[in-house]
Amino acid sequence: MPQPRTVCWIPLWNDAQPGVGIEHLLLCDGRADGVVIAVDEEAGPFRLTYRLDWDESWRLREATLSLIDDEGGALRAMQLKTDGSGHWQDGAGRVLAELDGCLDIDIWPTPFTNSFPIRRVPLAVGERREFRMAWVDGTALTVRPQAQAYTRLDERLYRFESLNGSGFEAELPVDEDLLVLDYPGLFRRHRD
Repeated sequence: MPQPRTVCWIPLWNDAQPGVGIEHLLLCDGRADGVVIAVDEEAGPFRLTYRLDWDESWRLREATLSLIDDEGGALRAMQLKTDGSGHWQDGAGRVLAELDGCLDIDIWPTPFTNSFPIRRVPLAVGERREFRMAWVDGTALTVRPQAQAYTRLDERLYRFESLNGSGFEAELPVDEDLLVLDYPGLFRRHRD
């Protein structure tokens, strides 16, 4: 992705208000700046911003998130740093041992972070790999480890599996840059 690129997704996950909100992502080589404005079923309206920096191998180095929600409208922030080898710290330099072994980040609610494992570890068609993710709930600014799997079904189609016992799976079509086009029931890419 040599040229800066703008990508937008429409959130569909709120059954009471499908299509209300937008994610706007500015993507450059090694950096992403995103903002999600939406309505969560439980948390209400919120504005999540995130900035991610990674190396040439798509190994995350830093994540900075901020959230303004319906809970008083106060700004809350989170910063995560990683060495790209599975060791994490918060913004104050405290070690986050519970994230040991996580190489990638998965931020809810954005489909962008699904690109990290499939960009970092190219899969052959039919190949399946499991990943330990630093899973961030952007509507609460919490982080925890979560096991996930990706299977490459076709040239530009992947199956995502959450391995947390929920049984959640989704088939994710991607574009030429391995960015999710549509995430059934959760996100739809805005097309001009």
